[in-house]
Amino acid sequence: MKKFLASASVAPFLLGFAHAQATADEVRVEEAVFVTAPGPQRTAGELIGNASALDRDDIVTQLASTLGDTLDRQPGVATTFYGQGASRPVLRGLGSERVQVLTNGIGVIDASAVSPDHQVAADGIDAKSIEILRGPVALAYGGQAIGGVVNVIDGLIVDELPEAAVSGDFYAAFNGVNEGEEFSGRAQFVNGPLVFNFSASSRAFDDFDIPGFAESSLLRALEEAEEDHDDEDHDDDHHEEEESRDTLENSFLDTQSFAAGLNWVGETAYFGMAVRQQTSEYGLPGHSHHHGHHDEDHDEDHDEDHDEDHDEDHEEGEESPFIDLEHTRVDIHGGLAVNNGFLTDITGTLSIADYEHTEFEGPGEAGTVFASEGVEGRLQFAHEIGGFEGAFGLQYISKDFDAVGEEAFISTTDIQNVALFVYETKELQDGFGIEGGTRIASVRLDNVDFGTRDYDLISGSFGVHRHHDSNLFYGAQLSYTERAPSESELFAFGPHLATNQFEVGNANLSKETGLNLEGTVRWQGSNGGFGVNLFVTEFDDFIFLAPGVTTFEGEEVDEADELPVFLFVQDDASFFGGEIYAGYTLEDGFLGATWRFDGSVDFVEADLDGVDGNGNVPFIPPVTLNSGVKASLGAWKVGADVTVAADQDDPGAGQLETDGYTTLDLRAAYDLSGHGIGEAGTNLFVEARNVTDEEVRYATSTLKELTPAPGQNVRVGLRLTF
Repeated sequence: MKKFLASASVAPFLLGFAHAQATADEVRVEEAVFVTAPGPQRTAGELIGNASALDRDDIVTQLASTLGDTLDRQPGVATTFYGQGASRPVLRGLGSERVQVLTNGIGVIDASAVSPDHQVAADGIDAKSIEILRGPVALAYGGQAIGGVVNVIDGLIVDELPEAAVSGDFYAAFNGVNEGEEFSGRAQFVNGPLVFNFSASSRAFDDFDIPGFAESSLLRALEEAEEDHDDEDHDDDHHEEEESRDTLENSFLDTQSFAAGLNWVGETAYFGMAVRQQTSEYGLPGHSHHHGHHDEDHDEDHDEDHDEDHDEDHEEGEESPFIDLEHTRVDIHGGLAVNNGFLTDITGTLSIADYEHTEFEGPGEAGTVFASEGVEGRLQFAHEIGGFEGAFGLQYISKDFDAVGEEAFISTTDIQNVALFVYETKELQDGFGIEGGTRIASVRLDNVDFGTRDYDLISGSFGVHRHHDSNLFYGAQLSYTERAPSESELFAFGPHLATNQFEVGNANLSKETGLNLEGTVRWQGSNGGFGVNLFVTEFDDFIFLAPGVTTFEGEEVDEADELPVFLFVQDDASFFGGEIYAGYTLEDGFLGATWRFDGSVDFVEADLDGVDGNGNVPFIPPVTLNSGVKASLGAWKVGADVTVAADQDDPGAGQLETDGYTTLDLRAAYDLSGHGIGEAGTNLFVEARNVTDEEVRYATSTLKELTPAPGQNVRVGLRLTF
């Protein structure tokens, strides 16, 4: 089945390419320059790893309420979906600390990697672009980036003077699935060497509609099978939970962000400073199933009153848990062109962030407070010598993490990370090229209860590639990476309702190492192209959560605080997977329109190599096919996208299997710039997402048994550029 999906997805595109062979003088499809990639700036076609970027048009088209959901249809990317309030991207089956989320090349410095119900402090609604680098890029961005990097570029700090004195972008949309409104605006003003940037965004979403029960059919079947062992009161409570359907209770979202940037741009230097503040309040669906967070009065009040305003509901006595979050970030960035025969450029970045969120158990009942304050700095020197182009530098991270309250499953931890890195590339004869580098880091985690843990890390990579005149590119890269355990993996102990588990860390965990081999073949012609990236990664001491026992209140138990016990353990693991992707543009096609066809298949197999026999790594995405077609005719642009996800029947210990799904999305947009309204890109649009109202549960979500994705949604909106 997997081989069939892979072959079927690319066959029509390969047939098209046979009739569109590019000659040497044909113009290649323009590619974005990647600022996130280590070493000199290169396009996606010059990188051995699979890299892609979303520009502003792409972001608006694919925008969802969270970063992970916005990127979910990209090859090799999945989401940790946790309702409308929180999600992180999963790259090639790896998430949490193994995927580094950046803002303008520096870590977001929040608490989103600690728990799947914690919001990422960068969701892309007002972003200029988003870059995705799959696979180990730890050389430039830290040992934790063993899965890849997602860089959200907000455009507040610039290194070149814009051409237009005044420019901007405004977006507004209404969503039927949650009766939600969302807005964002960007404006830029240039006065001599000074550049001023401003942005703001807002989302106000009610609980979203779902196609059926909140609980999955597998979970309901298990609960029904246990009813004979339950008392009458439990039967009544279970019946109420089972009747939760059609609308996902307590899934609201209310978030705002405001940002400003001031820049000076000279002939050989630039300097900028930006400030961003984000506030958010969002419900935690699924939490009500434990610790008394669910009762009959809440169900009745929610059904009658939630559509009015969730704040009013809280005042009336509902006990639906929610998060109230505030994040403030200051970025300082500067660069100097040297060009002294060795050094070409010197750039420096400093980010300071203050993050805090409170998890409320009910109206006025503050539960757990999570706080993260941090500083991250990066100094990089770009150079050229003897045909080599590259960069070397220093990176420093200092973060203080604290959690206080009943669900503070991690105690206070101070984290220090200092690293030196170097990366070099060189183009040889006959289209060959080599690249590689090394990173040396020292990580210290100082915990108030368990003391200090120190890790010395080294990572390295070497790759070779070749460009052909026929626009064919192929290459291979070998990488070795080391990652220090996170504060959660080392020091967790307590109920973690976001995962419905009692989590127990292990302060004696060793560092995690990975040996990765990746190969790629891609071809780019004037009308389209295709590519294949395959990878295999062998992990030693891979860290993951597994069912187990712990000592709780003087007894050895496999359940504590009414939650199953899960331990952070280590085992060797093997990952194998890849992405197959293609695109083709047909000009003057049917109806005289320009047609664009795109398709991709991604897959990951991940097994544990323990002494007790092979097992499955939990929360791995299934084989997924994405395909789309777009047509442009005059002022109209229309399109359709289909996603087919296979069943995930290798769920890992303690997890249930996940059913596959097929979704259909439709979109139509009318360009208003031809009528003198705005610049190119100004349009009115209407979308129908999940047209068939399919039940979608993500295998990568810890809440998949309790929280399906939104059902059928009609979104109408306006984008105005000037």
